[in-house]
Amino acid sequence: MATTEPAHEHREDEEAPAGEDEDTGAQVAPIVRLEEVSVTTGEEDEDAILDSKAKLYRFDKEGNQWKERGAGSVKFLKHKESEKVRLVMRQSKTLKICANHLILPTMSVQEHAGNDKSCVWHARDFADGELKDELFCIRFASVENCKNFMEMFQEVAESQQKKEENEDAKATAGLLDKLTVEEKKTEDKSGEDVPASKEVSKTVTEPAPADGEKKSEPSPSA
Repeated sequence: MATTEPAHEHREDEEAPAGEDEDTGAQVAPIVRLEEVSVTTGEEDEDAILDSKAKLYRFDKEGNQWKERGAGSVKFLKHKESEKVRLVMRQSKTLKICANHLILPTMSVQEHAGNDKSCVWHARDFADGELKDELFCIRFASVENCKNFMEMFQEVAESQQKKEENEDAKATAGLLDKLTVEEKKTEDKSGEDVPASKEVSKTVTEPAPADGEKKSEPSPSA
């Protein structure tokens, strides 16, 4: 009597699927090779003495209203050599510069009327590639952050004032020292012994008459 095997056993052998994670050993080279590019921000020679999140506004004189400049990180950057401090703010996503100006001794910051989380100040800003007189308003998430910003702003402005006074004092001292040296050199020159000039006496003599010549005398008048 003939025996038959289940048909489904043959189908399992014939239709066994290949493994989904099967490694074929093929290597695919990238179409585009990306090279590492160094990015500079212009802040490499500066140290951040303040870094805080905020939202910046500028006053539009034509429209007579505040316009949002951007939200992001505001920094006070102190140069390692010159020790000058500038305010820089960039938008969070695009890193576009919202504000970029030096903090000068003549600047002052004040609390915005009616909002203790905001403050205002005037500046000659260079964010757009040219100097512009701007009135800025910045708003922080907390009162504490706003106070820290204002205190640091005033501290930097005062330190820049002292720095300018010291530089002026050094320049004045250097000028006075130079004048003193020049005056001393002038005195030394005037005090040097100058040799007296010798007078050369010149004797004027009449030439003697040659031998054989007689000296003519005036004849008496008739």
